Order: sequence, then C-alpha cells, then structure tokens
Amino acid sequence: MYVATILKAKGSGVVTIAPIATLAQAARLLTGKRIGAVVVMQGGQLLGMLSERDIVRAVAASGAEALERPVSEVMTQRVITCGLNDSVDELMDVMTEGRFRHLPVVDRDEVIGIISIGDVVKHRIAETVMESEALRLYIANS
Repeated sequence: MYVATILKAKGSGVVTIAPIATLAQAARLLTGKRIGAVVVMQGGQLLGMLSERDIVRAVAASGAEALERPVSEVMTQRVITCGLNDSVDELMDVMTEGRFRHLPVVDRDEVIGIISIGDVVKHRIAETVMESEALRLYIANS
C-alpha cells in the first residue's frame, strides 16, 4: 500500500499555521481540529512542523509564558517528507527511526497532505486483515 492510497481514503486536507503565530494559537488550532501536528508554512513554502509534543516541551522548559512565543522558535525545522509513491512499510521505518508521528506529503514541491502514524497503522492493519481473509478463503477452498 502506498501514500497515494492512504490520502485517497482520508483526504488531502492540510492544516497550516504561520511561523509568527503564538504557541497558544497553535494549541487552540490543534485542539479545535483534533489533530496532533500542524504544518508551518509561509507563502506556500514549508518551513517546519509543530506538534503537541513541541508545545509541551516548551511549556515544561519555560512555563506558561512559553505560550506567547512564536511557533518558529519551537517548531521542527528539518522536516522529513514523503511522496505519493512511498510505501506504508517505508513510512513505518522512517517514523520509527525518526521518532515522529506526522509526515507531510509533498508532490512537485507542494504540500498536498499529511500522514500520521495512526493513518499508517490503520491501513497496515486493514492490509493484514485482507491478506488473512484471502489466505483463509484459499485454505477453505483447497
């Protein structure tokens, strides 16, 4: 299974935030959209990723005043991305090794979606169930 298949099933909406937004604004956005990370963009350019973890780390280090800091100070700047033709197995490896849960999907230098570890696990489980059912039917008909 490939990224394109996952995006087709889940949709390709991307929630973004400007680098000058505050962490408080980002937290409200994440909560309101019920998501764990947001893509930081400006002028159509991918600048970084900001996750709930990033916000928690900032608050743990600096207290509540961290919520007034701009997203650009806390975001992950070196963002790993994936493409439409990347496989679920490749994503699992990248996410596990990099210890992150969200990957922006880039096609022709444009962010066209975001894949979470939940999306990957959901589709990997569905794939495994289909394989199991096919084997069960094969054995039953042999």
